[in-house]
Amino acid sequence: MINTGKLAGLTVFITGASRGIGKAIALKVAKDGANVVVAAKTAHPHPKLAGTIYTTCEEVEAAGGKSLPCIVDVRDEQQVRKAVQEAVQKFGGIDIVVNNASAISLTPTPATDMKRYDLMHNINTRGTFLVSKECYPYLQKSAHAHILNVSPPLSMKPIWFKDHVAYTMAKYGMSMCVLGMHEEFRADNIGVNALWPKTGVYTAAMEMLTGPESAKYNRKPEIMADAAYAILTSDPKTTTGNFFIDEQVLRDRGVTDFDQYCIDPAYKDQLIPDGFVDENISEMENRSSDRPSLATPKIQGDGRIVNVFKAIEQNLSAEAVQKTQAIFQFVVTGDEDGKWFVDLKNGKGACGRGDAPSPPDATLTMDTNNFFSMFTGSLKPASAFMTGKLKISGNMQKAMNLDTLMSSLKAKL
Repeated sequence: MINTGKLAGLTVFITGASRGIGKAIALKVAKDGANVVVAAKTAHPHPKLAGTIYTTCEEVEAAGGKSLPCIVDVRDEQQVRKAVQEAVQKFGGIDIVVNNASAISLTPTPATDMKRYDLMHNINTRGTFLVSKECYPYLQKSAHAHILNVSPPLSMKPIWFKDHVAYTMAKYGMSMCVLGMHEEFRADNIGVNALWPKTGVYTAAMEMLTGPESAKYNRKPEIMADAAYAILTSDPKTTTGNFFIDEQVLRDRGVTDFDQYCIDPAYKDQLIPDGFVDENISEMENRSSDRPSLATPKIQGDGRIVNVFKAIEQNLSAEAVQKTQAIFQFVVTGDEDGKWFVDLKNGKGACGRGDAPSPPDATLTMDTNNFFSMFTGSLKPASAFMTGKLKISGNMQKAMNLDTLMSSLKAKL
């Protein structure tokens, strides 16, 4: 998608722009000579995730645009308002808003704690509404005003709800902003649209969900950036109220070479079909079992307890299931309280947040510090039980069989 210069001198306010799709869109519009407001939380380098608002701004300037780094948590009304004011003060207004910031947790209802639920809804739905609301007075004054939400088409098919209803609700909230605001702002000539990928796009979120080995089954963020550019350079008076899919946008603009967007073109026919796209349903239902899937997310988050279960997840195997033949429920109290389960009875094993999917053979209750000590080897299960640090209900013998699993984790924690 060749740049045309149509966005030269326009100010583009992008949330979540320090990495991934947001950053790719920032660099694309920068090539036109746009003013780019990089609004994101990451001001200091993250130990696991590359990119900050400042490094992105450096790349924006190198690409030919002007930049403004703004530390913004879209949940914080004051931070959003301050960033909008700084953008107007520096560039004279705001012409385009890209609501890209988002939180994801593909967890079923029992495994979704309310902190994670609130996080997704406060960032995805509320954050999108807030940023759009604060930018609206300046978009009214623009001759080329757009709001673009990185959110899916509104399909009511149960398949998009049944595995992660909390996330779907939060993401659809962004799309409902499109549905409402495009008509609400029509008289102001503000185009309001949504854009969503047809296939997996390899970002930090995708790596978290499917692992680094899944990269080859994804496309690059640049496909979303090119599609966003096509939308944002369109006439906002006539391009509004659409739920665009990246590939179709580009095909409609004459793009035929999609190999350029593949992480590994050798896997162009094995790309992960993204969720919320109805035409992907049959492919998702029939995909090969050795292909990464968004329907089977990995454990997400940070913290000592989370890291223990990430390590357990990596050690699950049919052999471990055969040896153990038990389902364990863990109730962790203290600093990192919550419920977790480990299924070493079925298939190749499973683990995750919340209640066990089947009745557990044993339920183990202990506080955060003792739990971590037990799984890192400094506290033996038998000793923990005898001293009252570990409470067990159910099959005691099965519970003590966890010692073998704990031994295999010592070097990984």
